[in-house]
Amino acid sequence: MAMWDRIKDQAKGLQQQAQAGRSSGGHGRPASGSSGGSKAQLVSALKTQLTSLKTELKSGAYRDASMAMCALVAAADGNVDPAERQHVESLILNNDVLQNFPSEQLRQRFNKHVDQLSFNFQQGKTEALQEIAKAAKKPTEARAVVQTGFVVAGADGYIAPAEEQVLREACATLNLSPQEFGL
Repeated sequence: MAMWDRIKDQAKGLQQQAQAGRSSGGHGRPASGSSGGSKAQLVSALKTQLTSLKTELKSGAYRDASMAMCALVAAADGNVDPAERQHVESLILNNDVLQNFPSEQLRQRFNKHVDQLSFNFQQGKTEALQEIAKAAKKPTEARAVVQTGFVVAGADGYIAPAEEQVLREACATLNLSPQEFGL
């Protein structure tokens, strides 16, 4: 538990930096302001935290919830074009922690959720959040699901408001504070 406390303290420090950047006028897509740098630092810290937990994140619940989270992030704006789908799938398959699972399992689960979200966004979102909720039983896995979503959302250096919204909804589903992740 001491390791998790240390990781949380790191994330809080980065969150405070991000909030300081936002309060100094850093709204919208960051150009070169401190808000963008702080978000990038937070994403980097979350990625490092996930990697440090790799040996603990081997359950089917984490795998399935993470794929639902990645699909939600990809479809956050209500649309997933083929290039975006391929990009997120590549991020998933190259993620160090997700390499605990066979790539075909990850691809299949991710694409199932993206297809559902593309066909009927609200119904697909409900089903994805139900899948995410299954990780709530284990706090480490619940946090890792949100961190995975955050890493995917921030891979392009920017986290869109719609992506932040689905990350907040995932936090609520998992009984986690969005503030813990700088949201």
